[in-house]
Amino acid sequence: MSETLAIRLRIKHLLVETLHLEGSDPSKIVDDAPLFGEGLGLDSVDALELVVALEKEFGVRIQNHEVGREAFASVSALATFIDGRLAAAGNPNAGS
Repeated sequence: MSETLAIRLRIKHLLVETLHLEGSDPSKIVDDAPLFGEGLGLDSVDALELVVALEKEFGVRIQNHEVGREAFASVSALATFIDGRLAAAGNPNAGS
């Protein structure tokens, strides 16, 4: 399993567990579906909770200026962002 795929799966589980998405199955979250608006319907409070959860789960720091629409557009975009942060931090598994 590629590292980015593993990151996507971890993000999906985080979304369901952290944001208490009742009745949601992580495996049913589409990788490229929007996280906000018509997709999962997340809002700004959810975004803050998600940032905290991602920092704890992956051991990365996410600064306010890095939390852009592009990075948090979908599970795929978020996984690419996290993979890049891990690679920048010297994680040998990132980018594989």
